[in-house]
Amino acid sequence: MPNIGGDIVDLGQGLYVWQPPERGWGLANCGLLASPKGALWIDTPYDRALAGQFLAASEERLPEGVSIDRVIVTHANGDHFWGAGVVPDAEIIVTRGAREHIHFEPTPQQQHSLIASGDPKTPLGAYLARHFGPFDWSDTEPVVPTTYFTGELELTLDGHPVRITALPPAHTTGDLIVHLPDHGTVFTGDVIFGSTPERPGDHPCHWAGPLAHVIEACERVLATGAKTVVPGHGPLLGPAGVRDHIDYLGHVRTRAHACHAAGIPATEAARRIVAEGRHPDLGLPERLAVTVGTEYRHLNGSEQTGVFEVMSEVASLAQDIERGLVGPART
Repeated sequence: MPNIGGDIVDLGQGLYVWQPPERGWGLANCGLLASPKGALWIDTPYDRALAGQFLAASEERLPEGVSIDRVIVTHANGDHFWGAGVVPDAEIIVTRGAREHIHFEPTPQQQHSLIASGDPKTPLGAYLARHFGPFDWSDTEPVVPTTYFTGELELTLDGHPVRITALPPAHTTGDLIVHLPDHGTVFTGDVIFGSTPERPGDHPCHWAGPLAHVIEACERVLATGAKTVVPGHGPLLGPAGVRDHIDYLGHVRTRAHACHAAGIPATEAARRIVAEGRHPDLGLPERLAVTVGTEYRHLNGSEQTGVFEVMSEVASLAQDIERGLVGPART
């Protein structure tokens, strides 16, 4: 991964957000809370190169003698988790539910091998190479959390409370939010994907669901009263932006349920929702194949599908979108 820079947003009182300048798979927002008594990260970049960039930016803002001694991981997707290897002595905090998702995803080495050996002539091989090929996990060992919790966990850093709340399965099976009340800020991980008219984001994708849980998680974020919301990806939001995101999720849920009731398969339902063009500014519309498929799984009471089977559906939908083969919605 080349040096992509990134914007460091200073939210005051030692709180910073590192934002990649691009949107797309794997480019997540990360937080730094620094004080003379210690420092912590909230999420990490995807690979060691990007994590090294975030670490260098963090060290420029750390008081003398302070290092990153804690990493709070909002969920166990690799793009929020695998970069923790650059701070090997830090305590890594996740929910107990994250343990299940860690086993669901491939390891960094497995993902590196899959992408390196993929056939670019197939839809999946081409898609993975285009969106994940720039990352490098060739020397990345699996990250092992050191602290698991259920319910709520409250830390204190230089007198500032750090309130961590585990969520029911939503984006993954082990999501959490981090509320910093003294800073008026909450980090949401991928239960919220940010987008504004000035800086459009991407369509979300949710692996665990159901969407009702994702919406409930968004409402819990609003209930904190925080004025600044740091989503897993995309621009920072205020409460109005969160409510817009809830409306988006509600629409996808309504359409998925209507298609399911009409006996339309999940893959076709995703295509029809994409074809509506309701959110033309959002990137990666093919990710609706993930979210709609997850919602159907809950409606059907079926088991979770393997990640690469799901990604094959994503790649197929992306190819059809690029070729103009996704027709108008008919329900």
